[in-house]
Amino acid sequence: MTAATAAPGAPTYSATAVDATALLVVDAVGSGALPISWANEGAARLLGARAADLRGHDLRSFLPDVAPDVLDALLHSGRTAQLTAPVRRATGERVEAVVVAMPEPSGTRWTLRVISTADELERALRATADAHERRFAAVTERSPVPLLLSEQGMRLTHVNEAMCALVGARAERLLGVGWLDFLHPDDIDDVVDQVAGVLEGADGVTSVRVVRADGDVRTAVLRLSSVTTPGVGAGFVATLEDVTERMAFEARLAHQANHDPLTGLPNRTLLSGWIAEHFAPGAGGLACLFLDLDDFKVVNDSLGHAAGDVLLVEVADRLRAAVRPGDLVARFGGDEFVVVATSVDEAEAVLLAERLVAAVALPVRLSGVEVRPTTSVGVTVQTGAHVTAEDLVRDCDIAMYQAKAGGKGRVAVLDERARVAARERLALVADLRDAISGGGIAVWFQPILSAADGRPSGVESLARWMHPERGAVSPEEFVPLAESSGLIGPLGLHVLDETCRQLAAWDAELGGAAPRRANVNVSALQLDASLPGRVAAALTRHGLTPERLSIELTESALMTDPAAAREVLQQLRDLGVHLAIDDFGTGYSSLAYLRHLPVDCLKVDRSLVAELTSGGDAIAAAVIGLARTLGLSTVAEGVETHAQAGELARLGVTHLQGFLHARPMAGADCAAWFAARRETP
Repeated sequence: MTAATAAPGAPTYSATAVDATALLVVDAVGSGALPISWANEGAARLLGARAADLRGHDLRSFLPDVAPDVLDALLHSGRTAQLTAPVRRATGERVEAVVVAMPEPSGTRWTLRVISTADELERALRATADAHERRFAAVTERSPVPLLLSEQGMRLTHVNEAMCALVGARAERLLGVGWLDFLHPDDIDDVVDQVAGVLEGADGVTSVRVVRADGDVRTAVLRLSSVTTPGVGAGFVATLEDVTERMAFEARLAHQANHDPLTGLPNRTLLSGWIAEHFAPGAGGLACLFLDLDDFKVVNDSLGHAAGDVLLVEVADRLRAAVRPGDLVARFGGDEFVVVATSVDEAEAVLLAERLVAAVALPVRLSGVEVRPTTSVGVTVQTGAHVTAEDLVRDCDIAMYQAKAGGKGRVAVLDERARVAARERLALVADLRDAISGGGIAVWFQPILSAADGRPSGVESLARWMHPERGAVSPEEFVPLAESSGLIGPLGLHVLDETCRQLAAWDAELGGAAPRRANVNVSALQLDASLPGRVAAALTRHGLTPERLSIELTESALMTDPAAAREVLQQLRDLGVHLAIDDFGTGYSSLAYLRHLPVDCLKVDRSLVAELTSGGDAIAAAVIGLARTLGLSTVAEGVETHAQAGELARLGVTHLQGFLHARPMAGADCAAWFAARRETP
């Protein structure tokens, strides 16, 4: 190793170099020339001239095959860079060489190391390295993923076209540390920290905002991996994944999942989360208002569902405008809305509810018709009795039904008695559901006898519920409960199946003395297209013929949708099942319509039978006479005295049912009752 010497006036360098290594120092001058200010002996031997003679010569003259812009890029990259190119000696001969340029901090002076590749082995190795570099460059340039490469520290040595397209700038603006100018200022510190960790050998990933040259901001995921360049130092390779559209799509999906598509209001899911977030057990000040539009079905039925949708959107806008900033307005479902307010007492919550009622009541024009909508509002303010957020919503729902019961356009604050009753009802519904699924509903049977000779002709199936704590629960209580809670379907199927099972069991036990027919009551909610199939399945399952069954429907159930009811009844009649109208004489059915129903029997309501005791037989006589005219049989219900039985027989009734002859009984007791009358009616 020898110290490098300098000519008088030339800069002095503390670096040492092997004499065989060709070193040049080049300065930039204003004219754009690149004069050589110093050269060592290695450079003199390689270029075929004395070191002193090389000083002052323009570097470009020794690199005639290198384009000016390529040479400028080599020197102005801001980092150590290299290129492979022929070097022209003083004799004109060209020598293949690698030129490595190392900049000084001033940016106007470079030290160049020129390495001859004339040796065959070195040339082969160089060619292999160049091939690898070209392949790498081709892959990265053609990649659609923005890519950055640093060979040392934060300074970039390479970016591909995808990166340039992402930021909207040319590569020369990004090389060195220029790429940091295109990151959001608030994200730069995090990126620097990530790079620092990567330079120590770790991998890094972070989210960054890329500020494009046109001002557009894109969100990207920056992933970094460590790379080491021999002789240069630690750097990194990084990719940028533009996730702007994906995040926007995910945001839209999240909004759709938590908002009502019609009104844009938060839906029930978001409402539940919001209340849970603001709910603190034992605290107060959280008020829940449940709103239900009055007569909304009338709007849908008369003006159409499109008009109904317009009304819902208008109501949503009015509610938004009427609440305080920070209050939540949500669409609970259908024509129901919920408003949640914080930091209010009961009086303030009621004032808010009255303001909402007034806002909703303003006229709105729908399909050319002016409508003045009204809403019923239930109000609940959090108390110590509310253990969960669901308790609060449930209580304001109860209060809303209180408001409905008091009339339209009213506000009701939850009454404690109503809360207790509602909770008891919820508990009873749960118990009823368990009873139906767990066999807790028994089916009893009340015999039906011929009015002419007193012989048993059939039975009516009656559901009975013995509650484990409350004892016997009346059908007048649990049947409406089943209808309102969606349990009437399972309850009805249970009674139907148990009746068919019992008929088959009686056939096996009693033979010819078994009841010939069982009447099964069907709710209006069961009267749909699926009923005939379910009846047929039950009969088949227990090996019974259709005439063993009679389906009873109330007069009011038939009049709910007469056309649909007649179609279902006709399907049952075609199946071979008998049909009876229960409680006849208490409804408002048209006699003209009754003539066209495929029914076999009218059951005279017990209230009409009771009037016989006081001499009021006009309606009962009319019903029995009507049935006789239409060729229908009759069953008088609630017969309790011999006088009633005698009067009914005089009027021409065909069958009797009531406590006078038999009370409802369990299946085994009913079998014994029929067996005892096998010989003696």
